[in-house]
Amino acid sequence: MTSLFDISGKVAVITGAGGVLGGSIAASLMKAGAKVVAMDIRQENLDTRVAELKQIHKDVTGMVGDVLDIDNLKEVARKIKAHWGSVDILVNCAGGNIPGATLREDQNVFDMKIEDWEKVTNLNINGTVYPCLAFGELMAEQGSGSIINVSSMATYSAITRVPGYSVAKTGINIFTQWLATEMAQKFGEGVRVNAIAPGFFIGDQNRAVLINPDGSYTDRSLKVIQKTPMKRFGDISELNGTVQFLCSAAASFITGVILPVDGGFTAFSGV
Repeated sequence: MTSLFDISGKVAVITGAGGVLGGSIAASLMKAGAKVVAMDIRQENLDTRVAELKQIHKDVTGMVGDVLDIDNLKEVARKIKAHWGSVDILVNCAGGNIPGATLREDQNVFDMKIEDWEKVTNLNINGTVYPCLAFGELMAEQGSGSIINVSSMATYSAITRVPGYSVAKTGINIFTQWLATEMAQKFGEGVRVNAIAPGFFIGDQNRAVLINPDGSYTDRSLKVIQKTPMKRFGDISELNGTVQFLCSAAASFITGVILPVDGGFTAFSGV
């Protein structure tokens, strides 16, 4: 059975690898034997991340890449192919919310700044679509590969205060399904496209709205916990096994899926 989940020797590109989510997934895939290309827009983030990952094994490289620049991404893809011969896995971790795009409790949707709406939708939608195109083309040529996008709980029902982020992540869902269909129909069953939908995890981007300065939970956090049957927030490491599964032969007949990793949040009506 363990061979079904084996990804050793696979070449995995992780966008946003300088962040917490990307770093966690990169480390997990390396521990499973994958070769990792850690990609981020900031060189200083990459240097720190690559130094950490080299403690696991030597088959890791950092590459500066802008997920909103398709030509830059295609050049990165060419370099990776020249160096390692293939791109077998792409995990699109770049994205997330931005401070200005989250409405304060005393604001309504008409107070939202259009420039913040444009930033958050562009970062998440095009920041996922462009890497899929640049690296997915290599996968189509080689006839194999697995793409994992990152969705959100904000796509299942309305979550207050995050309109732009919600719309952007919902766009990622339909693009994931669309690209999965396109790849299977036109390039064969070997290229699969799926997404994970993380439940509620406390990170740098949402800490201020979930944790009070004294360390206690905010009212928003208490609502999340009440709606989560497991009655807790997730740990970022709890996404790693799901990603490895979707990248492995164990998921060979799975494509176009948005898989919640949420402690039961999407299953529970709240009653």
